[in-house]
Amino acid sequence: MGEPERAALRLDGMTKAFSGRPAADRVSLTVPTGSVTGLIGPNGAGKTTSLAMAVGLLRPDAGTALVHGVDVWADPVRAKQLLGVLPDGLALPERLTGGELLTYWGLLRGLDADVVRARAGELLQVLELDAAEDAGVLVAEYSTGMRKKIGLATALLHRPSVLVLDEPFEAVDPVSARVLRAILRRFVAAGGSVVISSHVMALVEDLCDRAAVIAQGRVLTEWALADMRGAAGSLEEAFVALVGERAVGEEELTWLAG
Repeated sequence: MGEPERAALRLDGMTKAFSGRPAADRVSLTVPTGSVTGLIGPNGAGKTTSLAMAVGLLRPDAGTALVHGVDVWADPVRAKQLLGVLPDGLALPERLTGGELLTYWGLLRGLDADVVRARAGELLQVLELDAAEDAGVLVAEYSTGMRKKIGLATALLHRPSVLVLDEPFEAVDPVSARVLRAILRRFVAAGGSVVISSHVMALVEDLCDRAAVIAQGRVLTEWALADMRGAAGSLEEAFVALVGERAVGEEELTWLAG
């Protein structure tokens, strides 16, 4: 028998503290090749911190992150060739059109100019940003949803092996969301792997085949969603049962009732 296939992304003991308070506490996670893994958790659970460390945007206090066996922090150039990243609060050049942004992004990555031109044109069309491009709309004038879509385009442009997306569907309209889901499914069907952070349980259930729950900086569990559904019903029910639910008592916020 040959060696088992490497995980697409593996986090082992990733730890980060701010002002002495742990934001990520020995986070370990395995993302199999060819999977879509959803990372879910309450606000402030450590999702964004963990993903930022995993892709080389935030140096961990301890732990390792491997992309197809390549250490993100020991060999960042090679690792980032394999990664496509849509981080939280992505900062983009504001005084460029979407097409200009993709052109410079691709050239900086060392892609051939003709390849960049062809891929940028396709991405703008598929992501429904071509009309804004034809009108010369600058990124500074993009809506939040449009910025998410051009951010996804920058993540896909160099044809990575692993996509790490932090809240990619935030502020995206339902029609565009269907397009994004179709793109991600095609990416995985071609052998890619995806990690998505999201608060939208229905989205994770629809798109992902695996989910990991993080709370208070720790991964509490990882589920194959097919197994979870059989044992606990909906993902939302299983999530609430795991992290707990804060109920509003009858004596609280009584002033809202008038």
